[in-house]
Amino acid sequence: MTSREREQFSTEELAKVLSHYDVGIIDDVVEFARGSRRSPKLYLSTQKGNFLLKRRARGKDSAARVLVAHRLQQFLAEHDFPVARLSEARPNGDTLLRLDGYGYELFEYVNGLDYDGGLASTFAAGRTLGEFHKLVAAYVPDPAPPRDCFHDANAVRTGLNAIPSSLSAHDSVVGFEADLEQTINALYQAYDAAASEAERWGVTHTNVQIVHSDWHPGNLLFRDNQVVAVVDFDSVRIAPRVTDLANGALQFSIIATGSDPKDWPDYFDETRMKRFLLGYDQETAVSAEEIQALVPLVIEALIAEAAVPIAATGSFGRMQGFGFLRMIKRKVRWLQKNASRLVTVLSA
Repeated sequence: MTSREREQFSTEELAKVLSHYDVGIIDDVVEFARGSRRSPKLYLSTQKGNFLLKRRARGKDSAARVLVAHRLQQFLAEHDFPVARLSEARPNGDTLLRLDGYGYELFEYVNGLDYDGGLASTFAAGRTLGEFHKLVAAYVPDPAPPRDCFHDANAVRTGLNAIPSSLSAHDSVVGFEADLEQTINALYQAYDAAASEAERWGVTHTNVQIVHSDWHPGNLLFRDNQVVAVVDFDSVRIAPRVTDLANGALQFSIIATGSDPKDWPDYFDETRMKRFLLGYDQETAVSAEEIQALVPLVIEALIAEAAVPIAATGSFGRMQGFGFLRMIKRKVRWLQKNASRLVTVLSA
């Protein structure tokens, strides 16, 4: 199997896994081709309802890591937060089934739509994050998740430093080595400056709690402009809640037009960014200090999102790494130039 092919369930594997769940007679099985290609998923229509079966990817199936995510999801479900409920496997009632060296999860299937880019859905995405933060503020996880995030992270700096080596053999870099070095230096300096500015507003010591750490449109399902399910709790951390807010503001306002990042505009959708923040504030009040720290944190999140995968693979998804970094540099410059004005807009 190549890295571009999606892993699949075998018939024997599926039968063996489902023998551990009480789902009744199966009417239909359809491949659910979303998310990581290394983590195959199946939609199941059964006598007892509709389910989503997932085999966890290697490296993301450690018992401790999964236990953190599952216990949090169960807590959220008990408090009527929109998550897909986990099914328990026989004979032990565990929510993570271990078979033949793999880990499996079975969720109730939630019928929802992808993010439509509209202001109503954007508001709902922010409001749901605010609801999440309010609900888990006093939640004490056991076991505890990692205490780290994209803010002022050495892993990001290490990634930036490693990018020239990961891209050195790529055709797009030949003859442009000086340009690549300048781009990396600019991003490194911007990251450090943004981290310092965020620290000036007390980020590290303010409202530290459980955060989702991956709040983006692909992890939310919508119906009638409301969030009906939040998915993928694998990145849960203990960190300042404003890091979640900044990442969400980034993900719901970035404009990505077409498959080539050179065609993406420098600017962000300020109306969507503002609407996301208003939704959040409806559930969890945003402090003046968090507003001041928001733009520098968006810069940090933008750089971190690109640096780590490009350092590891030389690309960002299916996009060539060098071109993606150039686009990131343009967007970072726009955020730097418009930081003061954005604070005024977001504070109004």
